[in-house]
Amino acid sequence: MHFHRCGQFVILLSILIFVGGCSSTKKSSSIDVKTLEQNLNNLVTPFRGDVGIYAKNLKTGEEIAINADVLFPTASTVKVPILLTLFQKIQNGDIDYDSTFIWSADVVNYSDDGLLSCFKDSSSISLTKIISLMITYSDNLASLWCQQLSGGGIEINRWLDAYGFSQTRMNSRTPDRQDDWEIYGWGQTTPREMAGMVQLIHENKAVSPWASEEMYRYLTRIYWDDEALSSIPRTVQAASKQGAVNASRSEVLLVNAPPGDYVFCVITKNQEDESWGEDNEGYVLLREVSALLWSAWGI
Repeated sequence: MHFHRCGQFVILLSILIFVGGCSSTKKSSSIDVKTLEQNLNNLVTPFRGDVGIYAKNLKTGEEIAINADVLFPTASTVKVPILLTLFQKIQNGDIDYDSTFIWSADVVNYSDDGLLSCFKDSSSISLTKIISLMITYSDNLASLWCQQLSGGGIEINRWLDAYGFSQTRMNSRTPDRQDDWEIYGWGQTTPREMAGMVQLIHENKAVSPWASEEMYRYLTRIYWDDEALSSIPRTVQAASKQGAVNASRSEVLLVNAPPGDYVFCVITKNQEDESWGEDNEGYVLLREVSALLWSAWGI
């Protein structure tokens, strides 16, 4: 009788393991990439404006491209190429990473209500804090200072060319870029190229392994986490940068998901909705695209 009960238990346990294994396999299987692309298109179609999306599963190599090579305004995502060029200067020894600078309002000659504007003239501030203000808080004064330290727009555009990002350009305070500035503002890019820059950093191929490691850490410390980032569980690390101007919203993320990393960039332009609340159509789209990609590639 004892052996009979043990035998029944073993059989039951085997069934549970088998069923559990099947259930687990089903749960971890990803959505077919064609279905995922169609679902993304379903989000884009009713949008009142232009949308570009590029997404890549870095484990499987699957890609989705919707207007991924069309030019869009960068807004504050232009701070990614600024970061890259600044770290090139640091790597080359032109700037000491441990440098301290003296702040005054005429350093960048720009009116803004960012955190750096709260500093008193003659305040000392480390380079690492200036970079943190630019990336973490997207401070525009810090961004202009970093642009200046990196050698300016011409130097940034040279770096972009050297790494093959021929469509991304810094327009702000850059000679011969006035016409582009009037169309795109601070900078211009494509969803594919912006995602490619963050992927390059993630793969330790941007500037140097050390520089890539430092830049990636900056990009994982983001204050503005209400949009695409909000659709990623808080326990999952993601490197990101956000951007927004009146008729455009943008966000680039590289998600360190348990099944494997993936990167995506969403940018809009010519939005009819130019409001600044959380229900702005662009913000809603960022959250929905991020949630859809997480459901397909994140779990």
